[in-house]
Amino acid sequence: MGNTCLIVGASGEIGTAIAKKLAGQGCQLILHYHQNEASIRNLINEINADQIIKLIRADLSKQEGLQFFLSQLHMDINKVVFASGTSTIGLIQDLSNEDMDRLLHLHVKALWRITQHVLPGMITLKTGHIVLITSIWGEVGASCEVAYSTVKGAQNTFVRALAKETGPSGIHVNGVSPGFIDTKMNHHLSEMEKLELVSDIPLQKSGQPEDVADAVSFLLSDRAKYITGEILRVNGGWS
Repeated sequence: MGNTCLIVGASGEIGTAIAKKLAGQGCQLILHYHQNEASIRNLINEINADQIIKLIRADLSKQEGLQFFLSQLHMDINKVVFASGTSTIGLIQDLSNEDMDRLLHLHVKALWRITQHVLPGMITLKTGHIVLITSIWGEVGASCEVAYSTVKGAQNTFVRALAKETGPSGIHVNGVSPGFIDTKMNHHLSEMEKLELVSDIPLQKSGQPEDVADAVSFLLSDRAKYITGEILRVNGGWS
């Protein structure tokens, strides 16, 4: 099995940073995205064409999108990074059934199904890495992001449980839990709100997508060969 990595959510700022980092280390990439066509095209232009095995566009928050995505995975994959992410801001009592289903399908069910799809090959060869980008909110919870906190907490538990189940097969399962990262996902915050958040962070600054990519790169490398079932916090000491 070659050095092939599937990145789910490659068009987001964190997913893009991860793709660039892994491409720079010689990985062959399968890139998934949903809506951000401009971002994925820019990413493709920055990576050697022969390193991109496949580009897959699919809405993983819907059953038909997930089925299509799985139908496109015909190759051996020994590394998977789950970097897809969307949140819903608001009070829990105002959350619609549609938003509930979307968050659960994208962050939990799609995770299960994709893992089911790639595990047999990893188990056969007794090697593989799965890394999830979770969130600090999955550990401590966030007001007005109760549903998002819930599904991210589920991802953290998934990491710990799957690591126990697949460890005997030589598979490493870990998570990276970002804190306040300077991405569009936080652009709903005012400048004053951002400053207040940063003031609570011991390092007194927000993180960058590249900080998360560095953590993912480490967990996918031989330097982390005795690490599994861990949630690596990338949050500047904010917890």
